[in-house]
Amino acid sequence: MAALLGIVSTVAFTGQLPVNSRSRRRMVVKCSNSNDRQILFNRIAPVYDNLNDLLSLGQHRIWKNMAVSWSGAKKGDHVLDLCCGSGDLAFILSEKVGSTGKVMGLDFSCEQLAVASSRQNLRARSCYKCIEWIEGDATDLPFDDCKFDAITMGYGLRNIVDRDRGMREIYRVLKPGSRVSILDFNKSNQSVTAFMQDWMIDNVVVPVATVYGLAKEYEYLKYSINGYLTGEELETLALEAGFSSARHYEISGGFMGNLVAVR
Repeated sequence: MAALLGIVSTVAFTGQLPVNSRSRRRMVVKCSNSNDRQILFNRIAPVYDNLNDLLSLGQHRIWKNMAVSWSGAKKGDHVLDLCCGSGDLAFILSEKVGSTGKVMGLDFSCEQLAVASSRQNLRARSCYKCIEWIEGDATDLPFDDCKFDAITMGYGLRNIVDRDRGMREIYRVLKPGSRVSILDFNKSNQSVTAFMQDWMIDNVVVPVATVYGLAKEYEYLKYSINGYLTGEELETLALEAGFSSARHYEISGGFMGNLVAVR
């Protein structure tokens, strides 16, 4: 599964809504099942990285580095990046584990994996050669129990239909005492933060995506955040899957969040 669908830039909000913003109606792509979501992420793959940089003003790279650091990945480790998309977290992980380690990047979008592979081929450092890309299902991982020293997931759990099963699979393939680090939008309990997220999706993300002919695809973002879990709910999800501890951190002014759970 792809790593992210449209990162929102944390720009200042003026407090004024565009004229007639409430009256506009579009057909929103809700993607209620995994096949629909797979089709969506395949479709946006060619412009995915450019839009991420543009919409976040490059901040997504900071958040992804934080997520990898929280995973505890180190030199020589065998690690997994779930829902790797075009490979951003996998490349950072490979720098952590080095040429003696191994990175598996798994996603259900073949088009995203093709972009990741092409990016890998353009990189010269030996550590990038330790990455292997796999097309697969995050709720049915093709790995043995207790295989990985660390796992990351960037903007993927929100897009998994069966999150309980997905979390249990993460627990199964992670070694005892190791960590999973899950970065995604924060579903805030604060009304102001939630309002600003919605406003920026409607008035920044979707208009920019419209230029690329992907307005309906990026309207899915608000639908997916509304259907996601709060930080407290994510902690409960991890604990119920068997993790010994779980803590959710709000970052970037509460717009983003990162769950860290220890097996």
